[in-house]
Amino acid sequence: MSSIHAKFAISYPEFCLDVDLTLPSSGITVLFGPSGSGKTTCLRAIAGLESLEQGYLSVDDEIWQDSGAGIFIPTHRRDIGYVFQEAGLFPHLSVQQNLEYGYRRIPTDKRRISVESICQFVGISHLLSRSVHQLSGGEKQRIAIARALLTCPKLLLMDEPLSALDVKLKSEILPYLEKIHQELSIPVIYVTHSVRELARLADHVVLFRRGEVVVSDHADTVMSDPRHQDIFGEELGSIFDTKVVEHHEHRITQLDSDGVTIWAPGHIGEKEQLYRCRILASDVSIALHEPEQTTMLNRLPAVIVDIDHQKEYQGQVVVVLELSNRRRLLAKITMKSSFELGLSLGMSVWAQIKSVALS
Repeated sequence: MSSIHAKFAISYPEFCLDVDLTLPSSGITVLFGPSGSGKTTCLRAIAGLESLEQGYLSVDDEIWQDSGAGIFIPTHRRDIGYVFQEAGLFPHLSVQQNLEYGYRRIPTDKRRISVESICQFVGISHLLSRSVHQLSGGEKQRIAIARALLTCPKLLLMDEPLSALDVKLKSEILPYLEKIHQELSIPVIYVTHSVRELARLADHVVLFRRGEVVVSDHADTVMSDPRHQDIFGEELGSIFDTKVVEHHEHRITQLDSDGVTIWAPGHIGEKEQLYRCRILASDVSIALHEPEQTTMLNRLPAVIVDIDHQKEYQGQVVVVLELSNRRRLLAKITMKSSFELGLSLGMSVWAQIKSVALS
C-alpha cells in the first residue's frame, strides 16, 4: 500500500528535530503539539524548505529527498500545494487572477480540476471579480485553499491555516476542509495546535513533543488513549465517526456509529451524511445499572478495559470504556466515585453522555 515516508534530522542552537515517520497517502494527517514542538519544522522539511543534516522523503515510492544518495528535489519541483497561516494573496490582482496565476503555469495534461469547479467546491464563485482588499479573513483563506488545490498537487500541506481567524470564521471554513477529505483524493498533512481542529479533521495523528514523535497512529486510537492526557489536557476525549440516520421531533438527530445509536441536539446534516462526534472525557459519567428517568439521552452499555491513575494527585482518574461496537470511550471521574462504585477492569457498566455536550 502506498505511503509517505519521512525521516529528518535537524539541529539548531536551541532545538533539534529527529523524526522517522510512515504516513498514509490518503486522508488527513494532523501534526499536533504545543508551540515549538517541531510540527511546522517537519512540514517545512516535507516541502523542501528546511536545510537538513540528514533527510529522506518519499511520496508513493517517488523519492523527493535522500541525503545519502545526494538526491534533493527543490520545492518548486515537488508536487505539493502549500497553505500558510496567512493567505498570502497578490494584493494587486483580483480573486480570479490570483487563482489563475498558478493554474496557468501547470502543464495542460496535469490539470485535473477546473477553476470553475474548484470555486464551486469552496464557495467563492461570487468573489471572482473582487479585489483582495474587499475580502474578509475567511474569504481570503478559502481562496488560498482553492489556489493550492488548483495546482493539482500530489500532496497538500497546510500550516495552521485557521490560526489567524476567529471562532466564527473557523466554523465557516472547517466544512470545506472536510470536503477535501471526503470528495477529493488528495492526501493532506495539516499542522495545528487546536484539539478541536484535530478532532474534527484527522484520520491519522502525529503527536510531537520537543522535536520528537510521541505517537503516530489512527486518530481514534490516539485520542482515546489516556496516556496522552498531558498533551490534550482538559480537552481529552474520544471521537466517533457516525452516519446521520434520522431527524426527529424536538430537534434531535439520531446518529449511528457501527450499530451504536448516539443522539445529538439540533438537526445535523442530511440523511446518510457522515458526521464526526467529539466527546470530552469530562462529559461522560458512569453508572453500575442502566439509568432510568434521567435527562441523559445517551446511555450506552460498556466494559471497563483500563483505569488510568495519572491524575490521582488531582483526585481524578480516567476510565477507558469499550462499547459494543469495539470503540473506546473515555470518562474522567473523581477518585471518590471510582472507589465508591468499586470500579475494576472487566466490569460491565453504563456510560452516560450529555447530548448537549457533543461537538
